[in-house]
Amino acid sequence: MVDEKCLVLGIESSCDETGVALVQWQGQAMPTLLSHALYSQIDMHQAFGGVVPELASRDHIRRVLPLTNEVLEASGRTLADVDIVAYTRGPGLAGALLVGAGVACALGAALDKPVLGVHHLEGHLLSPFLSADPPQFPFVALLVSGGHTQLMRVDGVGRYELLGETIDDAAGEAFDKSAKLMGLGYPGGPALAKMAEQGDPTAYKLPRPLLHSGNLDFSFAGLKTAVLVQAQRMVASEAALAAGLPAPSAQPNGGSTEGFGALPLQQRNDLAASTQAAIVEVLVKKSLAALKQTGLQRLVVAGGVGANRSLREQLNAACAKRHVRVHYPELHLCTDNGAMIAMAAAMRLQSGLQQATRTYAFDVKPRWPLDSL
Repeated sequence: MVDEKCLVLGIESSCDETGVALVQWQGQAMPTLLSHALYSQIDMHQAFGGVVPELASRDHIRRVLPLTNEVLEASGRTLADVDIVAYTRGPGLAGALLVGAGVACALGAALDKPVLGVHHLEGHLLSPFLSADPPQFPFVALLVSGGHTQLMRVDGVGRYELLGETIDDAAGEAFDKSAKLMGLGYPGGPALAKMAEQGDPTAYKLPRPLLHSGNLDFSFAGLKTAVLVQAQRMVASEAALAAGLPAPSAQPNGGSTEGFGALPLQQRNDLAASTQAAIVEVLVKKSLAALKQTGLQRLVVAGGVGANRSLREQLNAACAKRHVRVHYPELHLCTDNGAMIAMAAAMRLQSGLQQATRTYAFDVKPRWPLDSL
């Protein structure tokens, strides 16, 4: 198979996006993306303010085969052309993972083709290799995906050293939970980032947790609490002003954020900008510290938060001063997608680290540390 073209069908279903893609590789040439399709469940989950696991699983069942047909048609291929079926084995929502794993193994059995379970975070980690400017090993990777914020040293496919990780809330959770406190709904992170564009990032003094800890770990739970307290203070001050009373001198204790959406727009924009600035500063400075610690001159940023414009701008500026190359996935591949799963499978197979098998009994790993690979 090394000298022949190999076609990998990748299926992603770890949370609230159903993704399918076809990647082709041959020999040691970089695998190429032929086609991919993605369906997001955002509209369905918005009514509940977050992902409902049972609804997510059921929707994956509805979407995965039509998306597979769409990808095959776009690439001019058929199921008979597929050589390997790859799927997300974990981490993620157990029920959602089972849908992708079940469909992949059923397809493999029906086609008599081998299957391969892929680590979701490894998919994100290797997704920049799908870009027009792929990185080279070794590099430092900043993984900012959903509930994960990690810094890794990456010396090659499957050669990962954990440098630091979140000890509570991840960066993505800090964005989403802070946005929810501001009444921005789900998913709140992109909405908060949009508001931040019109705000003053220095308007409110918010903590930068673990910024000077001396290690590369992250913690954003305290920031979320600080945003809550600041929002309560703003609502209380506005209520006092409306009643002709002096603003409260002390922070409210257990006060409400109800009415935050009625505050002047500039105040809300300023809090959003201040929140984003705190998150971005921590991510940038920890990434620079990881580069200094490892002595590497290349940084890869992957995961949904990697699409944040402020993060990209500040990382680009800081790294340019230090003559460090920064690589990102294409914007449309920052979110969960089948292309990264097919790519990770192809690169693992190409490196000889793993073999696809015709063992169609499967399990999933909702919790699966990347450095355990």
